[in-house]
Amino acid sequence: MASEERREEFLSKAIEFFAQEGFESSTRDLARRLGVTQPLLYRYFPSKNDLIAEVYDAVYVKRWQDGWSSILTDRSRPVRDRLMEFYMAYTDVVFHNHWMRIFLFSGLKGVDINRRYLKLVRARILEPILSELRFDAGLEDLTPSDEEVEFAWIMHGGIFYYGVRTLIYEVSILNDKAFIIETAIDSFLGQIGHVRANVTR
Repeated sequence: MASEERREEFLSKAIEFFAQEGFESSTRDLARRLGVTQPLLYRYFPSKNDLIAEVYDAVYVKRWQDGWSSILTDRSRPVRDRLMEFYMAYTDVVFHNHWMRIFLFSGLKGVDINRRYLKLVRARILEPILSELRFDAGLEDLTPSDEEVEFAWIMHGGIFYYGVRTLIYEVSILNDKAFIIETAIDSFLGQIGHVRANVTR
């Protein structure tokens, strides 16, 4: 097997391994699962941290779609329509076992994946949404307040947690992702003006 093919195979198996076992497991355990020696694994990934960085890039960065930003900032369409299209597409990517399990395991063990990804969500999803809503309201300052950002997290987190309940806990009541997204968006849009009005800038 060519070196790059083997590297990709190791990375794919590492994603599956960490999704099943979490980040407490050692590279020795991973090498055993792969049926190779630990020194051979280290030829491709010099340390566990290097391997985790590659997992983050493969699972989170490379699955991020450039078109999402265009959806959110397309001012020819109502914001509600943009949010519905975006969250339907976004959840098609993140509502998968590997994505969810690695994200949750990393948070429990203090691995940097969560913090890096949540910064990405704030910068590329929440703040653009809030800026578009400020533009729609005719405000000159498009920079959202911390209170607005926290309120946007409530909407985003509610949608995300539906995926957790469905995929991880397997206790979701409704098998209707569109209903969950629509309800979360409508609740958010119905109250964001009140949140903004109560903030002294």
